[in-house]
Order: sequence, then C-alpha cells, then structure tokens
Amino acid sequence: MLFNSIDFAIFLPVVFALYWLISDANLRLQNLLIVASSYLFYGWWDWRFLSLIIFSTLIDFLIGIQLRKQNNILKRKILLWTSILVNLGFLGFFKYYNFFLENFIASFSFFGVKISAEPLHIILPVGISFYTFQTLSYTIDVYRKKLEPTNDLIAFSAFVSFFPQLVAGPIERATHLLPQFYTRRIFDYSKATDGLRQILWGLFKKVVIADSCAEIADYIFTNYADLNSSTLILGALFFTFQIYGDFSGYSDIAIGTARLFGFDLMKNFSFPYFSRDIAEFWRRWHISLSTWFRDYLYIPLGGSKGGKLIQIRNTFIIFIVSGFWHGANWTFIVWGALNAVYFLPLLLTNTNRRNLETVAQGKYFPSIKELSSMSITFVLTVFSWIFFRAENIDHALNYITGIFSTSVMEYPNLENYDYQITLLLLILFLVTEWTGRNGQYALEKLGFKWHRSIRYTMYYLLIFCIFWFSGKEQQFIYFQF
Repeated sequence: MLFNSIDFAIFLPVVFALYWLISDANLRLQNLLIVASSYLFYGWWDWRFLSLIIFSTLIDFLIGIQLRKQNNILKRKILLWTSILVNLGFLGFFKYYNFFLENFIASFSFFGVKISAEPLHIILPVGISFYTFQTLSYTIDVYRKKLEPTNDLIAFSAFVSFFPQLVAGPIERATHLLPQFYTRRIFDYSKATDGLRQILWGLFKKVVIADSCAEIADYIFTNYADLNSSTLILGALFFTFQIYGDFSGYSDIAIGTARLFGFDLMKNFSFPYFSRDIAEFWRRWHISLSTWFRDYLYIPLGGSKGGKLIQIRNTFIIFIVSGFWHGANWTFIVWGALNAVYFLPLLLTNTNRRNLETVAQGKYFPSIKELSSMSITFVLTVFSWIFFRAENIDHALNYITGIFSTSVMEYPNLENYDYQITLLLLILFLVTEWTGRNGQYALEKLGFKWHRSIRYTMYYLLIFCIFWFSGKEQQFIYFQF
C-alpha cells in the first residue's frame, strides 16, 4: 500500500478513528489493532510475505526471553548468532542469492571453467532490509543488557511491524520505540496537527518534487548515449533530488503518521544537501541506517580506536557494507567505496567531527566559505549518485564519459520535457528547506510566525500542487531495498 495512493487515503482515517475510539478500553487492544492494521498494510502487496515477518518476530521474541534466563556466555552467544543468522539468512537469500550465484559463475568462467546454474526467480519482499535490521537491534541490545526483554508478544509484534515505518524506515531501535508500546497514549491535538503538517510536506516532496524529477531523470539515464553533456548533468541533478524527495518524503510521511497515533519516531533526514563536508552529509542522510551501522558494526570493529590503518579499514567496511545493503549490484558497492574515498581526507586530518551545527546558524545566508564547502560537497554527492542510479558499472562509466564528451555550454536537448518548470520547483523547494533548516522538517517552524490566513494559504497551495502534479502512482525508491 503506497502512502500516495487512494487505498492509503482510506486506510489511514479508518485505522486512526478505530485507534482512538478504543483508547479508553485497554492498551493491549490498541496494540493489537496496530498489529492487525500493520499486517493488512504489508499484506496489501503480497500476503505470502507476512509469514517472514511473523517468523522473524517469533524467533527474536523467544530468543529475547531465553537471553533473560541464560547467564552462560557461550549459550548467550549461540542465541545471539541464531537470531543474526536466521534474520540475515532470509535477507541474504531473497536479496543476494542471484547476485552471488552470477558472480560465482563469472569468476570460474574467467579461468575457463564453465558452471551451469540457473538463477532463481525470487521476488524481493518489500522492506525486508528495514524490518530485519529493526528486529536485530532488539536481540543485540538484549544480549548487551541494554534492554530488558519483553514478555508482551503483542507489543513486540507491533514494534516489528509498525506500519508507518515498516517498509522504508526510519529503522527504529528497540530501546526507543518498543517502550512506547508499553505506555498508554493520549490524543494530543497539537501533536496530531504537527503530524499532518509533516505528512503534507512529505507528500509534496514525493509527488511534486521526486516524481517530477523522476520522469526526466529516467528518460535521460535510459537515453544517455544520444544526449549531450549539459543534459546528462541535468539527469544526474534531477536524480539527486528525486532520491532525496522520494526517500525523505517517505520518512516525513512515516514520522507524521506515527505522530497521529501518539508515537515519536527518530529523525531520518536533516537537510543533507546543505552539508559542508561528506562526514556532515552522512550525519544528515538516512540517519537511522548510518547510526545503526555505527553502533552495531563500526564500534564493534573498533571504531575510531587504534591506528589510522584500523580506522581506514573500518571506514571502508562500513561504507561498502552500507552500499551493499542497498542492493545486489556492483554499482552500490562502488557507490559505497566512493563515499569512503570522499571521507578519507577528513579522517586522516581528524576533521570529520567538525560542522556539527546547522550551516549559517542564526543567519539568513551562508558565508562564502560555507557556500563553497556546500557546493563542493553537493557536486561530489551528485557524482556518486550516478553509480547509485546506473543499471551497471558500464552504464555508470559510459554516462560519466558522456558528460565530458561535449561542451557543458550546449543547450540541453530535452524538447519533449518542460524541465524548466521542474528546475523552478526545485529552486522554490530549496528556498523552503533552507528557511526551515533549523526544524525537524522544513514546515515545522516556518508557519508559526505567520498570520493564520497566510499559513493556511501555504497549506492549500501545497495541496493544490500535490493534486496538480499527481499522476500515475510510483513506488518509493527505497521499497526495492
């Protein structure tokens, strides 16, 4: 079920009404409604994959209980690794089986040995990478004794399957989200209206910004061989805003929807394209995944302790694994490695922890130095997104070669697309994001100082744009991960 669909427009109000009607009954019934609604939401794509979520939920729930009873270190490790292997085993089979098979065959073919094996026609369960990492956070934190295991199967099932963030995050930690299912929720009007405001902004990002950019970016990346340099640069630029509007838009809708039900989800994006270096970018982009890898992979590997070689090793591991998490393609691995290379100078000069505050704090405009740093970081990011978007490595390299094949001063050859309108929308979008960059999302503080009539004019304008630009429903990019 897509957030930008008629189905969800009916589903959400119905669940919202039922949820608050039974709020005075008991907490367990409220949580049960969340589980049932979440399973309906997920099963809307393919009900067969519900078995994976249910199985993963039961495994980690039971392992958590056994970890409470077990003090033997060896047995505790066996329980932990059972959870890790089962969850990552499902993820590996559905997402990476054919990738490893194809590369296994190719590696032997290189030495003249032919191996015959047919790839499996596997359908990737929507959101499996997200809920797998979410439930793993529970088992690992229980193992580390940072969290008491729960005896409430319904609350735990609600935590694993919570529909607002089930299929594309944010990837919540058990220490943050699970306790919220133990506490009675009371309807808060201000919290609900703030949630609606964030949902509105998320829909604008997705329908108006991301989908408008997607149409042009898809055409350019498909027909890159026939297009000039300036057009290819536009294609990379449009994809850069497509993926940001698409993914951060989903996160805004998810966080806003959760707020309607009295839950607080972690912030997942913090205006990343205003970053002044790559380290800041990764503190602001897909925060829930970046911090997950930091806490459950980077730090256990030794983190920033030890010599520079250890730090470099850990940095490349974390970025390459992060790239591979996104998909079973060498393009994602190269994308991750490229970002590690970007990060390397900051690591070697011990400047990766600067720029912790929002850019141009307390000012309307950035300084020349800040603007220069943001521009360099943005260009590097746009370049790396080419690998992320490309079908394969050859596609990416040929696309990059095409950028340098003609003069960038040539007029873009996009006669069939009104790309100027999309560029104007992007400018207005960036101005809004810049104005609201100190908030949790762009509209959080933007309208409070304005007169009510102006504020509501802005809301209706956003709604008008959403309906005006809405067309064929498009899945969110990160559903494939």
